[in-house]
Amino acid sequence: MPSVMPIFGTRPEAIKMAPIVSAFQESADFDCIVTVTGQHREMLDQVNELFGIEPDHDLNILQPRQSLSAIMTRTIDGLDKLFAEKKPDAVIVQGDTTTSTAGAIAAFYHGIPVVHVEAGLRSGDLFSPFPEEANRKITSQIASLHLAPTSTSKANLLAEGIAEEDIVVTGNSVIDALLTTVDKEIPFSDPQLEDLAASGRRILLVTTHRRENQGDAMRGVGRALARIAEAEPDLVIVLPAHKNPVVREAVLPALEGKENVVVTEPLAYGEFTRMLSMAHIVLTDSGGVQEEAPSLGKPVLVMRDNTERPEAVHAGTVALIGTDEETIVKQVDRLLNQQDAFDAMANAVNPYGDGKAAERTVAAVAELLGVGTRLREFGNTLIAT
Repeated sequence: MPSVMPIFGTRPEAIKMAPIVSAFQESADFDCIVTVTGQHREMLDQVNELFGIEPDHDLNILQPRQSLSAIMTRTIDGLDKLFAEKKPDAVIVQGDTTTSTAGAIAAFYHGIPVVHVEAGLRSGDLFSPFPEEANRKITSQIASLHLAPTSTSKANLLAEGIAEEDIVVTGNSVIDALLTTVDKEIPFSDPQLEDLAASGRRILLVTTHRRENQGDAMRGVGRALARIAEAEPDLVIVLPAHKNPVVREAVLPALEGKENVVVTEPLAYGEFTRMLSMAHIVLTDSGGVQEEAPSLGKPVLVMRDNTERPEAVHAGTVALIGTDEETIVKQVDRLLNQQDAFDAMANAVNPYGDGKAAERTVAAVAELLGVGTRLREFGNTLIAT
């Protein structure tokens, strides 16, 4: 029986790997060795608990204010020892984190085939998002099997010289995860949010954490939110604050004393999907939220200048607005007060998956390792980037 080792370390990775890990564990064809790095700690553990995942190995690399170089070196060092002991037949990494790229590099050094989940996303700017764009391009040079979420991602890989027979379009496993959690009505741990759920008030859900936005841009986001709160007293702004103290120090000072701003700790994934379903508008710089919110028919304003996920932009449910304070205020005001603008974006368009990405992933890896065959690919209209 071939052994596969899924490796992940952050909350977004854990969410998207959870359905895949479950599918491998349920398969009679594989020995699944679940390994986490702990690049995120509390948020990672929350997701694993929600989906019932108990890691077989935990590198526990988290250190206060750790640098990207420290994450990379500590992960490679830990995996080097683990690979020598366990000798997996394939390593599975997801997306574009430093954990993912470190896992791919360490596996390459041991001659272990790398399977890249969510392969082929490209923004076209090596430094935005940072370091994700470089991470995923590096991983693409190492991977033996590229599991592209959409045909657009596949086209990006083909343009870079990746052989078509090494690419499978699976859909994005984040839709698998979302569909299993959004209808559960998971209780909020914060009583403020339960009160808000009962109130029926309109909600602007905000997430921000991108490294390239830290500093002046993020302070501008805080000021923009404060202005929106003052101009729209009936609106409630919900901000699950990222654990990174650099983020909190930039955004939160401008929001102090605003009665219609609710700042919480990061929400566990089940709670976040419930809040996402309650939101009227989503304002974010996250990659994953760009995929999840359109599936629920939520207009998404993205505080970035480019995106590696163009499908929802072309579908009209996502708009790139950058981080300029004045622009953020105007764009949120437009959706709040112009019904036609809101209706044009609030279409339940789901260009990212059908809930069967994990099933296609297992089949593709089975073919790679000689114990099965691929399934029909996820169909998607090609979007020019």
